[in-house]
Amino acid sequence: MKSFTFSPQIISDLKNYSKEKFAADLMAGVIVGIVALPLAIAFGIASGVSPETGIITAIIAGLAISLFGGSSVQIGGPTGAFIVIIYNIIQQYGESGLLTATILAGIILLVLGFFRLGTIIKYIPYPIIVGFTSGIAVTIFTTQIKDLFGLTLTENPADFIEKWIVYIQSFDTINYWSALVGIVSIVIIAVFPKISRVIPGSLVAIVLMTVGVYLLKTYAGITGIETIGDRFTIEGKLPSLAMPSLEWET
Repeated sequence: MKSFTFSPQIISDLKNYSKEKFAADLMAGVIVGIVALPLAIAFGIASGVSPETGIITAIIAGLAISLFGGSSVQIGGPTGAFIVIIYNIIQQYGESGLLTATILAGIILLVLGFFRLGTIIKYIPYPIIVGFTSGIAVTIFTTQIKDLFGLTLTENPADFIEKWIVYIQSFDTINYWSALVGIVSIVIIAVFPKISRVIPGSLVAIVLMTVGVYLLKTYAGITGIETIGDRFTIEGKLPSLAMPSLEWET
């Protein structure tokens, strides 16, 4: 077995770093940050936590991946694939349980990396990977139906089938303005890349829909469209540090 070595890419990159590379990285960082901010907020809300939790997680994750990652062109941050897992953990064990699960997952990954067991993934059947990722996509889509159509639910079950039953029963509570904003946003994200690949379609959708909703609420008297500020209070401070419980009973 080969000895375990660890050499972050950033160490070798800094040896030949230049002003030109810094300017390019700065511009890339600004663009990625603009796109990542609303994405981090959305991931936080979809995972069952507050928006600022999503923002702080994206900042820390991006910094850690940049410092210890293995590529100079890698963009790191939260991924939507874990929304389903995180949501279920928080609902059952709370945020402290999520922190415990994260630490344990990190330990497992370190052990797998130390023994170079990452190659095992090549033995996993490809249909399993496709089915797993497709299932995550369907589940995430399902969790967003309520907010997309502005539905008012008497209950919001975690089970997939039960959730759709509640959606169908509550579809008469649809908020047409919320549905219009959501559908137009999806159309912009899907169509704009065909017009220009320089500016992300998600950024265009966020800017246009934010301005549009502001005008509707301010001048047209439309009050049924919820914003992040209507639903959450984003505090301008970091959360307090807390150590998870690592007892066997946990």
